[in-house]
Amino acid sequence: MSILVSIVEDDDGVRAGLVRLLEKSKDFRLLAHYHNAETALAAIPTARPDILLMDINLHAMNGIECVQKLHALDPSLRVIMLTVYENPEQIFDALRAGAVGYLLKKNLSENLLEAIRDAHQGGSPMSSQIARKVVQFFQSSRPAKVDDQLSAREVEVLTLLSKGHLIKEISDQLGISFVTVRTYIRRIYEKLHVHSRSQAVAKFFPPPR
Repeated sequence: MSILVSIVEDDDGVRAGLVRLLEKSKDFRLLAHYHNAETALAAIPTARPDILLMDINLHAMNGIECVQKLHALDPSLRVIMLTVYENPEQIFDALRAGAVGYLLKKNLSENLLEAIRDAHQGGSPMSSQIARKVVQFFQSSRPAKVDDQLSAREVEVLTLLSKGHLIKEISDQLGISFVTVRTYIRRIYEKLHVHSRSQAVAKFFPPPR
């Protein structure tokens, strides 16, 4: 079955390129594309795409604010941010808003389709430059004070989630069952009062202010 994709991008050239890229593959079906956040916010809750590609730098309402509003309406919506920015604050703002991925526009043609597949399967695709910044932050900071709410095993699971590992990969690495990993993830979400992997990571590993 095709993965249903919608696009929010205000640059006509970039939007047309994304449309062409998606239409070349039988694995994807483009539902709609929008030139601003306001139009997308009105249509997407009804259209219910599997994956939403969202530009950050939109006129009026920006992409991060739009994702936050959409995620409040549908926490299961998987959003990949598309941007030219490598600013750590924007990266974490996007993750806190509910995005599951963050890709730089300069190399979209090389990895976009694989990133969509990854996000659809529960992954958190990021351009290598962005992933490097996230890893550097994790390596140089301590977990937030909420760490005393999680068990040692839950911290292990969340750390692996933060690095983009799928549930099956976590199960194999920790030597526990798939169902057990899902139970740990559910408990993590409950303890942190979040609804997604990206929100849990952003809350447990908050960016520096």
